[in-house]
Amino acid sequence: MNRIALITLLAFALAAPAAGAGSRNFVRTVDNPWFPLKTGSVWHYRGVKDGKPSRDVVKVTGHTKTILGVDTTAVSDRLYLSGRLEERTTDWYAQDARGNVWYFGENTAELDAHGHVKTREGSWQAGVNGAKAGIFMPGDPRPGQTGLQEFLKGHAEDHFKVLRRTRTTLLTKEWTPLEPGVIDHKHYRRGVGTVLEQTVKGGDERNTLVSFKAGR
Repeated sequence: MNRIALITLLAFALAAPAAGAGSRNFVRTVDNPWFPLKTGSVWHYRGVKDGKPSRDVVKVTGHTKTILGVDTTAVSDRLYLSGRLEERTTDWYAQDARGNVWYFGENTAELDAHGHVKTREGSWQAGVNGAKAGIFMPGDPRPGQTGLQEFLKGHAEDHFKVLRRTRTTLLTKEWTPLEPGVIDHKHYRRGVGTVLEQTVKGGDERNTLVSFKAGR
């Protein structure tokens, strides 16, 4: 799919959920091979964030949430820094009939040293306050493809570009105008999902997959 075709797809699919009629264009299962979300799947990551050792646990919960008429899959994300739970997030995804995985929002909370919520900055949901869903992973990613993963003006404006793809691996670049000068690279493995995320410009964050348990 060339860039013009991708932009056309983005415009069409974004308009459908926003109008509340997008459910006919979506399927129940998220089985995109580059971002599969089988219920019970668990990913464990280790790395560095804000100069501290990090541990990240991501799990497909089996819960759903209806957003703009679309039944989305809830994914739990727990981030630990220096052994303490720093952030808890629930992300919502859904897959359309073409295999594109859409990101419909997140409910995130940063915690203080006592486990109390200190901010929910970064939370958003498609259809609320002008927020729109975006394509998180194309159904057939090809080098040169670009897209908007999420949109809530001034809060969530992540973009991606596909850099390289082989039979079993995929490399993308991510950035946001909210953090100019910062660029992340994400490495995916077919059938697994994200295996490495690292900041290649403007920071030193890194998150490496250390174990993966596939769900059913």
